[in-house]
Amino acid sequence: MSQIEKKNCFIALGRFLSQFSNEQNQKDDAVWHNDLFFDSFVDLIHASQSHNGWFTPEQVYHAVQSWAKALTEDNLNQWLSRYDFSTVQPKTVGLILAGNIPLVGFHDFLSVLISGHNVLVKTSSNDQHLIQFMAKYLIAVCPDMKDCITFTDGKLENFEAVIATGSNNTARYFEYYFKDKPSIIRKNRNSVAILTGNESRADLVRLGEDIFRYFGLGCRNVSKLFIPRDYDFQPFFQAIYEYKDVIFYEKYANNYDYNKAVFLMSNFTLLDNEFLTLKEDPSYASPISSLFYEYYDRLEDVQQRLENDKDQIQCVVSNGLTPNSIPFGKTQQPALWDYADNVDTLQFLIEI
Repeated sequence: MSQIEKKNCFIALGRFLSQFSNEQNQKDDAVWHNDLFFDSFVDLIHASQSHNGWFTPEQVYHAVQSWAKALTEDNLNQWLSRYDFSTVQPKTVGLILAGNIPLVGFHDFLSVLISGHNVLVKTSSNDQHLIQFMAKYLIAVCPDMKDCITFTDGKLENFEAVIATGSNNTARYFEYYFKDKPSIIRKNRNSVAILTGNESRADLVRLGEDIFRYFGLGCRNVSKLFIPRDYDFQPFFQAIYEYKDVIFYEKYANNYDYNKAVFLMSNFTLLDNEFLTLKEDPSYASPISSLFYEYYDRLEDVQQRLENDKDQIQCVVSNGLTPNSIPFGKTQQPALWDYADNVDTLQFLIEI
C-alpha cells in the first residue's frame, strides 16, 4: 500500500471516531461501514470499564475524541510533510504497548504503518480491545491493510525493530532482550507544572484537567507543582473544586483513602481538600489522588533542575515559563508531532 492510501485509511478512521462523544453518539450516514461498526463501538466503549476498571466511558470517550481531532487530513499532512520516506524499506516493527490510559499505544501503531512498515503488536492486558477494534475498522476500510497488521498474545518473534513501553524495571529487561535490534525503549516519566501565583482562575481550572484526566494515570498528567515560597494555595483549591466528583469513583476513592492514611501514619504534613492530598516532596511521581509540591526561590533554579532531570520529565506546564512548555489544560491533547519522551518516532522508523 502507498502512504497516501494508508493516510486515507486513517482519515476515514478519524471520521468514524468523530461520531462518538460523552455528550452524544451521533451517527453520520456518510461515514463508511457504520452498519458494521457503529453500534459495536458504542458497546465496546461502555464495556471497557469491565476490562479495566479505570477505563470509564467518560475517559474512553475523551481518548476517542482526541484521536478524532488528530486524524484529519490537515494534521496528517502537516505531520508527514516534515519527513522524507523515499528510502524506507518495509520491515516488521514489534510494539509492546502500555495500558495505563485508553489507546495510549495508538501513536506508535499509527507511526509504524504510516511510515511504510508492518506492525506486530503485543497489547497490554489492561488495554487489549480498543486498539484491536480500530485495527479491524482500518482493515474494513482498506482490506490491503490486513497484510500490514498482526497482533500476538505470546512473545514477539520475527521482527526487525521494536518500540517498547514499560516501567523503569521492565525497561532494563527490554534493553537486554532487544539489545541486538534497533529500538525505542520508554521508561517512567512524569509531568510537572510551574506556578508563580499570578495564574488566573481559568488557568488553575485548566490545570485541574492536567491533574485529574484519566485519574492521573498518564505520564502526561501533572503529578508535581513547583511553587514560589510565599504561594497561597487557596485559589488553587477553589479552582480545582470543579473536579470534586472524582471522589465518587470507587477506585479513585480507595486510592485516596489508602494514600492519605499512609501519609498520615508517616507523620507527613498534608494539605487536603477531601479528594486530593498535597505533600511537599522532592520526587516527581506522586501516588494516585495526591500531588507533590516543591518551593522555589528563583525560576532559574527550577529551569535548571528540569533540564538536569529531563530524562524523567514528559511535560512541563506553565504560562510560557520554560521553552516548549505546554499551556494549562493541554497535556492530554498532544498533536501528532508531540512525541513521547521527545524521541522522534517517525525519524527512527525511517532510519531503521
